[in-house]
Amino acid sequence: MNTPFGLTNLWMAGDAVTRFVAIILLVSSIVTWVILLSRVWNIRMLRNLKPEIEQFWRASSFDQGLAGLSDPLNNPYYRIAKEAAGASHHHQNQSSSRRELLQALNYSEWMSRSIKNSIDSCAALLQKGLTFLGSTGATAPFIGLFGTVWGIYHALVAISSSGSAQIDQVAGPIGEALIMTALGLAVAIPAVLGFNAINRANKLIVADLNRFGNDLLAYFVTGARVEAGE
Repeated sequence: MNTPFGLTNLWMAGDAVTRFVAIILLVSSIVTWVILLSRVWNIRMLRNLKPEIEQFWRASSFDQGLAGLSDPLNNPYYRIAKEAAGASHHHQNQSSSRRELLQALNYSEWMSRSIKNSIDSCAALLQKGLTFLGSTGATAPFIGLFGTVWGIYHALVAISSSGSAQIDQVAGPIGEALIMTALGLAVAIPAVLGFNAINRANKLIVADLNRFGNDLLAYFVTGARVEAGE
């Protein structure tokens, strides 16, 4: 049944401003859920890589361990290990006739810097989409509030034009205002909750990457992984 409080009436009876606000909220909601679902899938995939890390350290050689890591294009552990090996090779194969600024750093400092840069690069990729979620969570309620104010304005115009505040004359604009408030909250709440959850998961993943990087640094500098508790 068509009512003055329905979404259909919001679109049919609303003016250009109302429709523009509704489109912004709808697009924001769709993008928010796309980001949330893709990031949740990515976080789950990264967590499933943990058993591979132990197998990496149990390999008989670095190359064998590297070959055992799956999905090289999307595996941050593979990327860190590969770039660490490349940095080690680059530093150790500098000729005395072609000195570079990196030779001012000793091998340990150079490897620490290279591994940290690689980890920072991977951590930056984990932040993808968080800016949109944070911005949406902060602004969507106010966008909905703007739609609410606009709907109330229409209600006041209807009262002024009719000279009386009968419910059948203001029900549509008031319903429009209430729907805009609800839409703003419906967009903002998942964005805020998703932002907090993903941000916390990212911190745990970055902590794992840092531990892996420290183990790699110990391996390249001393030839052995630092065992837990040492």
